[in-house]
Amino acid sequence: MELDSITSGVLDVIDDKGFQQQGAYNLRSNGNALCHGDSKHIKIKRKEDKPGIDVFISGDARDEQVHIPVVITVPGLNDVVYNDFYVEDGANVTIVAGCGIHNDGCNQSRHDGIHAFHVGKNATVRYEEKHYGEGSGTGEKILNPVTQIFLEEGALFYLDTAQIGGVDSTHRETQVELKAGAKLQCTERLLTHDAQTAISNILVEMNGDGSSAQIVSRSVAKGSSVQTFHPRAVGNAACHAHIQCDSIIMDQAQVSSIPEINAKHLDAAIIHEAAIGRINNEQLLKLRTFGMTEEEAEAVIIENFLD
Repeated sequence: MELDSITSGVLDVIDDKGFQQQGAYNLRSNGNALCHGDSKHIKIKRKEDKPGIDVFISGDARDEQVHIPVVITVPGLNDVVYNDFYVEDGANVTIVAGCGIHNDGCNQSRHDGIHAFHVGKNATVRYEEKHYGEGSGTGEKILNPVTQIFLEEGALFYLDTAQIGGVDSTHRETQVELKAGAKLQCTERLLTHDAQTAISNILVEMNGDGSSAQIVSRSVAKGSSVQTFHPRAVGNAACHAHIQCDSIIMDQAQVSSIPEINAKHLDAAIIHEAAIGRINNEQLLKLRTFGMTEEEAEAVIIENFLD
């Protein structure tokens, strides 16, 4: 299927690995499944009771990818979708998601994506999700994702989320449950500007011995934007966890970082740390000596910080 230039341009931004209409994929556009395909080890079925898809990943999948982007180009659309992923024992797969909103109108466009991952024993999943907004209109671009992850024994889950600009409001809810030996590596990157707002709540419950979690959040707040982070790690067994929140604050922005750790077992070892500060002046001066303007130097520092 041939895609229009706006949709193709948004896809180029939100899908780093390059969206192609081959293998396992599902493109949701303006509230409808525009096109989709299966692969030998990954099957996608449309839900019958509500909007969304069920993705079934065979245990025979090895280093395979499935792409499920969402693009909204219609002002005033409120899109809600429910996607469930069923990953069999031993599978190894990368899931590339993300949502881009192009709004040239005066009414808000909104997407609420509710994703649930059921990951089997010793399976490895990398989930990449990028959010982005653009357009010349005054209508808000709103993204409110809910991510639920259930890890069986020995499963490994890489959660990599990024909001790279243009989103006026976001409220993220992430919930993870780990059984024995399961591991979570979570990286969150967020950029806000102008009067944008962002809330991110992360709850990780380590319920099995030997489970572990690493949560890293990096953000940049510009203009008069407001960010609130509340990552929470709960140790219900002999487990390990580390939470790290680092933010750069600029202009009149506000950032609240509230890392929380809760040990409910004698052998639960959980650490947290948080830092909020301005751009380092020495870094700015060094880049200025290479002939950069202050704005160019700031852009380089921010790009590397969020990389």
